[in-house]
Amino acid sequence: MEKDPQEPRIYLLPNLMTAGNLCCGFFAVLTIFKGMELDDFSAAYPFYEKAILLIFGSCLFDLLDGRLARMGGQESPFGQEFDSIADVVSFGMAPALLVSKAVLFNLEGRVGWAIAFIYLLCGAMRLARFNCLANMPKKEGDTNDFRGIPIPMAAGFIASITFLLIYFSKNDRGHDLGYWNYVLGAVMLGLSALMLSNVRYPSFKKIDFQTKGTFLSIIGGAILIVLLLNEQTRWYTPTAIFSIYLIYGLARPLISKNWRRSIEHGLDSEDDH
Repeated sequence: MEKDPQEPRIYLLPNLMTAGNLCCGFFAVLTIFKGMELDDFSAAYPFYEKAILLIFGSCLFDLLDGRLARMGGQESPFGQEFDSIADVVSFGMAPALLVSKAVLFNLEGRVGWAIAFIYLLCGAMRLARFNCLANMPKKEGDTNDFRGIPIPMAAGFIASITFLLIYFSKNDRGHDLGYWNYVLGAVMLGLSALMLSNVRYPSFKKIDFQTKGTFLSIIGGAILIVLLLNEQTRWYTPTAIFSIYLIYGLARPLISKNWRRSIEHGLDSEDDH
């Protein structure tokens, strides 16, 4: 059977990673619903923790799909749109549902749901803007920087803070989460605005499986793995990682170009210099 020339190209590996992203997001939403069915909030903790880990899994798949596509020269309009649809579920719907039920449920009236929806709406609009900008002709001097914080990083930041708050609550360090309801609500609104802002964030798109690393970067990566695996530090490490990226984008204009180049090109590849 002759193939329709207008049929979009669907490359296996990159889109398989995107499917993994969507799968993690889907099961995160299902797991959150299971936690919502329980009357005892403390009994729902394991479900919310599992949902957060699934969101982190989506971040990993999202990191891989674009790099595999660029490495194999397999970037396509289909992959771009598929990735955005998966991101709305994994990094929009899942974190919004998680936070509105796990943390913001104590806010007055429907304020928690409203904040969660604003985050979801801004995330979807950010993805739509990204696709529009990506399809525009490139001009001389254009960079690969993201305009506004990427939704996977925003979702990772929210999920990591929720992960930490659940840990504190389980250990009786503020069982009712108290003022954290308002803090996390304000954080979600701030991230919503940041996703639609013109703040530039580095994309690190040049980093792939062929990128050469320095001794310092390898040691740093090894330390990071140890911190993530250690029972005492694994609760704090994700929050630290996402916080550093968020703050770096805000502070980036204040950093000298030499320092910025040193930080963003610390991993050296053959075609970087």
